[in-house]
Amino acid sequence: MATAVHYAVLTLNLRMLGVPSAGVANFVAAWFGIGASFIGNRFFVFPRRTAPVVRQAVRFLALYATMASLHGLLLFAWTDVLHLDYTAGFVIAAALQAMLSYLGNKLFVFTAS
Repeated sequence: MATAVHYAVLTLNLRMLGVPSAGVANFVAAWFGIGASFIGNRFFVFPRRTAPVVRQAVRFLALYATMASLHGLLLFAWTDVLHLDYTAGFVIAAALQAMLSYLGNKLFVFTAS
Protein backbone atom coordinates (compact mmCIF):
# COMPACT_ATOMS: atom_id res chain seq x y z
CA MET A 1 0.00 0.00 0.00
CA ALA A 2 2.81 2.40 0.84
CA THR A 3 4.42 1.75 -2.53
CA ALA A 4 1.11 2.53 -4.24
CA VAL A 5 0.87 5.83 -2.33
CA HIS A 6 4.49 6.62 -3.23
CA TYR A 7 3.97 5.84 -6.93
CA ALA A 8 0.68 7.74 -7.10
CA VAL A 9 2.27 10.90 -5.68
CA LEU A 10 5.30 10.44 -7.96
CA THR A 11 3.04 10.21 -11.01
CA LEU A 12 1.00 13.20 -9.83
CA ASN A 13 4.19 15.22 -9.40
CA LEU A 14 5.51 14.35 -12.85
CA ARG A 15 2.35 14.33 -14.95
CA MET A 16 -0.03 16.78 -13.32
CA LEU A 17 2.20 19.18 -11.40
CA GLY A 18 4.96 19.19 -14.02
CA VAL A 19 7.92 18.65 -11.70
CA PRO A 20 10.79 18.52 -14.22
CA SER A 21 13.05 16.08 -12.33
CA ALA A 22 12.06 12.51 -11.53
CA GLY A 23 14.55 12.58 -8.67
CA VAL A 24 12.93 15.62 -7.04
CA ALA A 25 9.41 14.34 -7.71
CA ASN A 26 10.38 11.01 -6.17
CA PHE A 27 11.92 12.64 -3.09
CA VAL A 28 8.65 14.43 -2.34
CA ALA A 29 6.59 11.32 -3.08
CA ALA A 30 8.79 9.20 -0.83
CA TRP A 31 7.65 11.10 2.27
CA PHE A 32 4.03 10.26 1.53
CA GLY A 33 4.96 6.61 1.12
CA ILE A 34 7.00 6.72 4.33
CA GLY A 35 4.01 7.95 6.33
CA ALA A 36 1.79 5.20 4.92
CA SER A 37 4.50 2.64 5.58
CA PHE A 38 4.93 3.57 9.25
CA ILE A 39 1.20 3.25 9.89
CA GLY A 40 1.02 -0.07 8.05
CA ASN A 41 4.06 -1.55 9.74
CA ARG A 42 3.19 -0.40 13.25
CA PHE A 43 -0.41 -1.54 13.21
CA PHE A 44 -0.52 -4.42 10.73
CA VAL A 45 2.89 -5.98 9.99
CA PHE A 46 4.43 -5.84 13.48
CA PRO A 47 1.39 -5.20 15.76
CA ARG A 48 2.67 -7.21 18.73
CA ARG A 49 5.81 -5.14 19.16
CA THR A 50 5.52 -3.08 22.32
CA ALA A 51 8.39 -0.60 22.11
CA PRO A 52 7.39 3.05 22.66
CA VAL A 53 5.99 4.69 19.54
CA VAL A 54 8.44 7.63 19.73
CA ARG A 55 11.44 5.29 19.72
CA GLN A 56 9.94 3.37 16.83
CA ALA A 57 9.21 6.56 14.90
CA VAL A 58 12.76 7.91 15.31
CA ARG A 59 14.31 4.63 14.19
CA PHE A 60 11.80 4.32 11.38
CA LEU A 61 12.59 7.82 10.11
CA ALA A 62 16.33 7.11 10.20
CA LEU A 63 15.86 3.88 8.26
CA TYR A 64 13.48 5.41 5.75
CA ALA A 65 15.49 8.58 5.23
CA THR A 66 18.38 6.34 4.22
CA MET A 67 16.20 4.21 1.97
CA ALA A 68 14.51 7.26 0.42
CA SER A 69 17.92 8.69 -0.39
CA LEU A 70 18.98 5.45 -2.06
CA HIS A 71 15.66 5.23 -3.91
CA GLY A 72 15.93 8.84 -5.07
CA LEU A 73 19.53 8.46 -6.21
CA LEU A 74 18.69 5.31 -8.13
CA LEU A 75 15.69 6.93 -9.82
CA PHE A 76 17.71 10.08 -10.57
CA ALA A 77 20.46 8.03 -12.23
CA TRP A 78 17.98 5.78 -14.06
CA THR A 79 15.69 8.52 -15.37
CA ASP A 80 17.54 11.83 -15.37
CA VAL A 81 21.05 10.60 -16.25
CA LEU A 82 20.39 7.46 -18.33
CA HIS A 83 17.07 8.77 -19.76
CA LEU A 84 15.25 5.49 -19.12
CA ASP A 85 11.57 5.09 -18.23
CA TYR A 86 10.82 6.23 -14.68
CA THR A 87 8.31 3.41 -14.13
CA ALA A 88 10.90 0.69 -14.70
CA GLY A 89 13.38 2.50 -12.45
CA PHE A 90 10.72 2.88 -9.80
CA VAL A 91 9.94 -0.87 -9.88
CA ILE A 92 13.62 -1.76 -9.47
CA ALA A 93 14.10 0.74 -6.64
CA ALA A 94 10.85 -0.35 -4.94
CA ALA A 95 11.91 -4.02 -4.99
CA LEU A 96 15.22 -3.14 -3.35
CA GLN A 97 13.41 -0.92 -0.87
CA ALA A 98 10.91 -3.65 0.04
CA MET A 99 13.70 -6.03 1.00
CA LEU A 100 15.58 -3.40 3.00
CA SER A 101 12.35 -2.22 4.63
CA TYR A 102 11.30 -5.60 5.95
CA LEU A 103 14.74 -6.45 7.29
CA GLY A 104 15.31 -3.00 8.79
CA ASN A 105 11.88 -2.88 10.41
CA LYS A 106 12.17 -6.39 11.83
CA LEU A 107 15.71 -6.03 13.14
CA PHE A 108 15.98 -2.33 13.99
CA VAL A 109 12.65 -0.50 14.28
CA PHE A 110 9.93 -2.77 15.62
CA THR A 111 12.03 -4.82 18.01
CA ALA A 112 10.42 -6.52 20.99
CA SER A 113 11.96 -4.24 23.62
